[in-house]
Amino acid sequence: MELQKQNFIQIINTNQGIIKSLCKAYYISAEDQKDAFQDIVLQLWKSFASFRGESEISTWIYKVSLNTLLAKVRKEKKAIATTPLDQSVFSLSTSNADDDVELLSIIIQSLQDVDKAIVILYLEGYKNKEIAQILTLTATNVSTRLNRVKSQLRTKLKKSNPCN
Repeated sequence: MELQKQNFIQIINTNQGIIKSLCKAYYISAEDQKDAFQDIVLQLWKSFASFRGESEISTWIYKVSLNTLLAKVRKEKKAIATTPLDQSVFSLSTSNADDDVELLSIIIQSLQDVDKAIVILYLEGYKNKEIAQILTLTATNVSTRLNRVKSQLRTKLKKSNPCN
């Protein structure tokens, strides 16, 4: 049991960047990000014994993390009404933003939860088939959603920087 615990801690320390980036994509406040991180680590620990090694450990972490985040977000949406991001956020010009990455991050946060997960995995270099496996979708569904999201992102980026 102690060896299993040490192995788990090492895996979490090695892959905490994955978890933190996902938490940041789904939550704006640092406190909410910390809470989500803890929820994910707890869920990873609960399911650690059932990890069979049929996929990369990082793929398993993404799957558990995203499923945990999606369930948490759904639960929170049922508990309280959410306010959509103000469209003025998208009227920032990139010269006023710290950089393009920050603007892209803001726009990604505005996506629907599953679309957000698809974009994050895509940006991490996962192929449509792998994304489909992680999110339990079909590869065709992932491809369709990804094309729609790319179109939405292009539109929002053009609105935020009318000089392009």
